[in-house]
Amino acid sequence: MDTPTNSTSQTPSDQLEASFDIVARQDKTEAAVATLRTDVDEVKARIDKVAKAAARPALSGNGDSAEVKGFVDGYLRRGSEAEVKSISGQTPSDGGYAVPREIDAMIARELTEISPIRAIAQVVQTGSAGYRKLISTGGTASGWVSETAARPETDTPQFAEIAPPTGELYANPAASQAMLDDAGFDLESWLASEIAMEFARAEGAAFVGGSGSDQPEGFLSAPTSTAEDGVRAFGALQYVGSGNATGFDTAPDARLIDLVHTMKAGHRQGASFVMNSATLAEVRKLKTADGAFLWQPGMVEGQPDRLLGYPVVEAEDMPDIASGTFPIAFGNFRHGYLIAERSATQILRDPFTNKPFVHFYATKRVGGQVLDSAAIKLLKIEE
Repeated sequence: MDTPTNSTSQTPSDQLEASFDIVARQDKTEAAVATLRTDVDEVKARIDKVAKAAARPALSGNGDSAEVKGFVDGYLRRGSEAEVKSISGQTPSDGGYAVPREIDAMIARELTEISPIRAIAQVVQTGSAGYRKLISTGGTASGWVSETAARPETDTPQFAEIAPPTGELYANPAASQAMLDDAGFDLESWLASEIAMEFARAEGAAFVGGSGSDQPEGFLSAPTSTAEDGVRAFGALQYVGSGNATGFDTAPDARLIDLVHTMKAGHRQGASFVMNSATLAEVRKLKTADGAFLWQPGMVEGQPDRLLGYPVVEAEDMPDIASGTFPIAFGNFRHGYLIAERSATQILRDPFTNKPFVHFYATKRVGGQVLDSAAIKLLKIEE
């Protein structure tokens, strides 16, 4: 420890040297502080980097699985089949390789966001091309008895089999070889987005009006009837007339209310209207007898607009308002329409057909059919 020095006994040179010592000690302190600040800045930068990485959606739990890396860098970018044979396996019958689960999940998420019917329907994953389900259509009556009383015989249960028609859905996006060679190009996200967009376009038409021949059977392709639930044949949809051959009559609110209340209360929980944008433009102009609009815009961001208290889903493949058409559907599609699909998407890399572009031919088996015909109602423009 330094001994204090009496400044009155110091010579000018001693005082000058002492001043230099004080300055030197201050410089060392400032240097230490600067070094500490640099260390703190580095720690902050690392924390920010980790936070950004955590906020960014990863393909898998660690964001860089060997399966995804091998498939993307080995097969998609370079076309090396050896990179994926041990991971996903070749599927010659389908003409490609099964994509890793992480990428398939990305495709499924984007497909749900942009495919209107898929977003509200019931979707099941299957391991084979076909899917069958038994639906109870009657019988199995229930009742109340005491603990020791005999159980009366119930009615004989009746079942109907649902086997959604399926077809092979395909997409064929293309990228230049220069894009694939660019390490900064997010190939996984681009491919998932392109495939989902093409799949959504094809699905939109099939789930609404598909013929059921090598494709799903759309709900508008089901038989229709004015008969009520329990009276009409299984699989037939009930419709309500609009009262006018060119659109709505003078009481459009009454027609839409009738459409809503032809459905049982259990199905109305979670139900929504489905129509295209042209029909929606006409519906938004409809008023009640006292001049109030039927349309109710969402009051909170993210909340859907509503018609008679129910959300409206825009599906551009629904028909326009014209004589004899069904431009508006109202239903609980989670109960009423079934989509069955094979979980794995297959991809075949094609660098030869359209040089210098590389095509990615993606296929998936998808089926669809009305599941519960009591859960979907239609509005028909009178002929």
